[in-house]
Amino acid sequence: MAALPPKQADVEQLVIEPVAALDPAIGRALWQLEGARGRLKKALAPLDEAMLDWEPYPGGNSVGTLLYHIAAIELDWLYFEVLEQEFPPDVQALLPYPVRDESGRLCPVTAVSLATHLQRLDTARQRLLDVYASLTVDDFRRARQLPQYHVTPEWVLYHLTQHETEHRGQIQETMVLWNLRGK
Repeated sequence: MAALPPKQADVEQLVIEPVAALDPAIGRALWQLEGARGRLKKALAPLDEAMLDWEPYPGGNSVGTLLYHIAAIELDWLYFEVLEQEFPPDVQALLPYPVRDESGRLCPVTAVSLATHLQRLDTARQRLLDVYASLTVDDFRRARQLPQYHVTPEWVLYHLTQHETEHRGQIQETMVLWNLRGK
């Protein structure tokens, strides 16, 4: 196998660089999740703060609501499925709103700054990284026996990567619609 040539500052590096973990397979899966977060943050860079609470159409979700939802679901899967425990008080405080209303729609999250949303996302992610970095590969692949399904932490990372990516697409679509309004 040929070695990669030395890195060049002006050439994009398309390589997997595993996140620190007990097992390289876990580190590679965490790298994928972190890649999704990096792309989300890049997509948010041109965001107008006024856009955070704007619903693109009746029944649509605002960017702020989607950002809250991404963090809440990440923490939900981490605590309830992977750790098999309830939220500790500090996580409950991080998530002051319910995820869904009585009709099943995402609960609107308004009047929250982008900085606060990003801090919540960063806090959620750091919690997840701390837990996963210490998992053995056996525990990473051990199915949690929950009443409604059996799930492994490995599958949770796959799901969270896909979940964040899909909502990033919704956020980007909302940003396009915001820029087209009134034209």
